[in-house]
Amino acid sequence: MGLFYGLFWLLSPRKSAATSGKKLSPVRDPLLVVSATQLAKKIRRKEVSSVQVVRAYIDRIQEVNPFLNAVTKDRFDAALQEATQVDKLIEEETGGEEVLEDRLPLLGVPLSVKESFALQGMPFTTGLVSRRGVVATVDCPPVALLKRAGAIPMGVTNTSELCMWSESNNHLHGITSNPYDFERIAGGSSGGEGSILGGAGAVIGIGSDIGGSIRMPSFFNGIFGHKPTPGVVSIENQYPHVSGRQGEYCSSGPMCRYAEDLLPMLKIMAGPNAHMLSLSRKVDLQKLRFFTIPHDGGSPLTCPVSRELIEIQRKVRLTQRSVFPPLPFSELMGEPGQPVWPVWELLKWMMGKSEHTMAAIGLALLEMTRGLKPSAFLIQQKEKLQKELDELLGTDGVFLYPSHPRVAPKHHHPLFRPADCAYTGIFNILGLPVTQCPLGLSEEGLPMGLQVGAGKLQDRLTLEMALYLEKAFGGWRDPGAN
Repeated sequence: MGLFYGLFWLLSPRKSAATSGKKLSPVRDPLLVVSATQLAKKIRRKEVSSVQVVRAYIDRIQEVNPFLNAVTKDRFDAALQEATQVDKLIEEETGGEEVLEDRLPLLGVPLSVKESFALQGMPFTTGLVSRRGVVATVDCPPVALLKRAGAIPMGVTNTSELCMWSESNNHLHGITSNPYDFERIAGGSSGGEGSILGGAGAVIGIGSDIGGSIRMPSFFNGIFGHKPTPGVVSIENQYPHVSGRQGEYCSSGPMCRYAEDLLPMLKIMAGPNAHMLSLSRKVDLQKLRFFTIPHDGGSPLTCPVSRELIEIQRKVRLTQRSVFPPLPFSELMGEPGQPVWPVWELLKWMMGKSEHTMAAIGLALLEMTRGLKPSAFLIQQKEKLQKELDELLGTDGVFLYPSHPRVAPKHHHPLFRPADCAYTGIFNILGLPVTQCPLGLSEEGLPMGLQVGAGKLQDRLTLEMALYLEKAFGGWRDPGAN
């Protein structure tokens, strides 16, 4: 393994040393350490203007993004214009604060958006060189709903190439770094979101998840992230488009620094499907049944779960149809032209001539050798496990599971442990809701955490657990603090 990594290191382009040994500056503006829910309340009550809040986040993004490379394109001028309109609306509102809260619950609050989501007028490339210059002409449904609730998009954030890798790196926008350690990964594919949120350059964001793409970045960057029950939040107008059975596994969901923002964001993003989740029904944690699983039992394909992560999970206690195959990945890589030939792309990469990352080429090679259609045996095993978990969890069960075998690895290391994403991917296969919760920092000062899962459509249970764990473990930590 060391030999392979050495070879990869020699052949890969070098990352700039300008950030070596540095760390983010601590958060100084008090507006940056207030939840979106509380910011919206302050704006409605005229305790602070939306313009002040948006300017505070512009300043923070400009301060941290040179180190993180999380935001790939901003819309600061438009955001300030929209914030000005918000403040004017509030001045002219005659119905009172309650009317505004009911109609526009996120009025004036900054929002970051994963670049794979269509945000009108913004780049819509998903890191693919051949899509350079592609701009979204509409908003995807979850973004439209958040904007309709009053949120103000600040810009779009980096992803892995075509959203299919656990590190956000591509040849169009470059590599995104972890705010706690610039030599570490921010995760993928929603790594830009995780990084800018963890670095306090955003308070709420939106991600997608087909194998852990919300939860791994949330874990690595010390924030909260929720993968809803599939089918509740729309996955339309994202790129790559969902095809085949991918819709069974893919979800769009909220990412944020404060647990209290998860539920209102999910309620907004779900739109007409919000009733499916009964989010207004109160959850009594004392009446829930808890199951905890410290690791997957061991596998030669995954790293063992680290001692620190097993220990921190132990500390979590409560005190009283007809199916078509998905599009081949090589076809997506070749958009808008012909499919790429993975072996040829590998040779080009070794000569420094490929437009694609090693992760994307590797996935195309794997697909070429293994095919797209899952075996009948695997589908049978999946359905058997789904049935067992449905019976076990019911409507009042939650279970704790590691997010990843280790804290944020260094850049490119996931290439040599690709199966570590199994810890998050299993929830996609089973179609269960799951919330990623931060649980403090490791001895190295890197975020730790775990996943809280529940039965289908029981999202409110995991969101309530997120609130509890935030109080118990302190939630998000400022990466610039000593």
